[in-house]
Amino acid sequence: MSVRQSAAWQALQDHYTREIAAGTLRDLFQSDNARFSQFSTSHGDLLLDYSKQRITDTTMTLLCDLLLQQDLASWIDRLFAGARVNESEDRAALHSALRAPQGLKTRVDGVEIGPAIQDNLARMGQIVARLHQGHWRGFSGKAITDVVNLGVGGSDLGPHMVCHALEEFRHGAAQELRFHFVSSIDGSQLAEILRHLNQETTLFIFSSKSFTTIDTLANAETARQWLATKIDNPRVLMSQHFIGCSAKPEKMSEWGIPVANQLQFWDWVGGRYSLWSVIGLPIALLLGMPTFREFLQGAYEMDCHFRDAPLTQNMPVLMALMGIWNGNFIGVKGHAILPYDGRLKLFPAYLGQLEMESNGKSVTRSGEGVDYETCPILWGEVGPNAQHAFYQLLHQGTQPVYCDFLAPVLRYQHDEADGTHAPLLEQQQLALANCLAQSRVLMLGDHALDESQQAGRRPDQCYSGNQPSTTLLYRELTPKNLGALIALYENKVFVESVVWEINPFDQWGVELGKQIANKTHAAMQDPQASFGDASTDGLLAHIRAVAQEVQG
Repeated sequence: MSVRQSAAWQALQDHYTREIAAGTLRDLFQSDNARFSQFSTSHGDLLLDYSKQRITDTTMTLLCDLLLQQDLASWIDRLFAGARVNESEDRAALHSALRAPQGLKTRVDGVEIGPAIQDNLARMGQIVARLHQGHWRGFSGKAITDVVNLGVGGSDLGPHMVCHALEEFRHGAAQELRFHFVSSIDGSQLAEILRHLNQETTLFIFSSKSFTTIDTLANAETARQWLATKIDNPRVLMSQHFIGCSAKPEKMSEWGIPVANQLQFWDWVGGRYSLWSVIGLPIALLLGMPTFREFLQGAYEMDCHFRDAPLTQNMPVLMALMGIWNGNFIGVKGHAILPYDGRLKLFPAYLGQLEMESNGKSVTRSGEGVDYETCPILWGEVGPNAQHAFYQLLHQGTQPVYCDFLAPVLRYQHDEADGTHAPLLEQQQLALANCLAQSRVLMLGDHALDESQQAGRRPDQCYSGNQPSTTLLYRELTPKNLGALIALYENKVFVESVVWEINPFDQWGVELGKQIANKTHAAMQDPQASFGDASTDGLLAHIRAVAQEVQG
């Protein structure tokens, strides 16, 4: 039986129809002055306000009943115990073990994995120390100045996002290192970066779980050819200018990366969950290992909160319930991530992969087609930019969207010269004022204005309001707090998957496109090749004609 036909689901559907659908957020606030205290919670430096959601006490009770019906507690236990919750690939999903402290025992297939995790962290620390101390030298004996991360998807989005967000926490010994991230397969991104680099002082990190991803392989081969224009000894080229990060050590060796330059993680770490592993090497190089461990600690503490906190005080659970309530019962299919913090500019894109690759599924764990909505379309942008772009749709468009607003309460200006930092109160308060104002207008529409201001407004100047949102405040953006934020969303995604009865740890939807791309690439060289559809064949014919014209 589909979860949609279950008693808990039907109770929620009836509740929405009878008690919520005809009302507004304004009505809910007018009838209950205690909504904030009732529908907000905190953990560490994070505060979650979900009072601007179209919910009541009854809604929350029924949503928690749905979690009990779907046996969430048992699924959480299985996830953290290393059970094979990724059934389609017959393996565990134990990214949480990567951020657990030393000594915490976790087993996969009866094998204690903690020592191997700590050994990899230690090896990563040795590489970080060599680079920070200037002991990692290029072929000519000069110290490395530029680190280029070659990856795609989880091997790019995670490390890139975190390095951008935490730049101000750069380790003192990393001041002279410049970091670059390359993911585009067309070569333009890498070509532009290489124009500004020197073969003598450039180190490439080849990051790929499978070490067979064509995008990353193509960029790595281009990088190797670029190095070879100045380095005639292949052994020196690979040993001094490449590091490999992968779950496939044999593939790294086959490509030519020496064992000493290989960092390994495991198949029970999903690519989009891998920034906690050696895929996070650029983060560790930027921050230094002690601060990288603070980043891991923040995520671990969020994991503990997720496992132990009651449902009504559990941040990942509450955020998941808001997503389920909006998507499955109110019918909202868009989810905007709106950080009022320029350092989180890449966070919406990172969450886009995390959520849509994890829960963008239409088949249940048992292989049945779903008859309900799963993951919404997720996008976002830094708040001030978004206000002058797509907020028009949020406030006056025809598509309902629910929003997550994120902002730090405090923002500091760091002075590297004397090690001091001072709060940027006026500018930060302006950012917070915009954040709070936008969520208030989404909630109340024209009723956010005084009555005198509402009078005489044309229809095109009116705001209907009643758009739900959640506000997530963090005291300040630190490595530990960012780790907690990321783990919060990871665990939220898992809760949603349990309710929707889908596997969030595979991504078969990506595979077919890769296979057909390889066939299409081969067909470009064969004028007789045909795919049997007029569009693809017509496009291929045009591409071949242009190529022939250029080649003369």
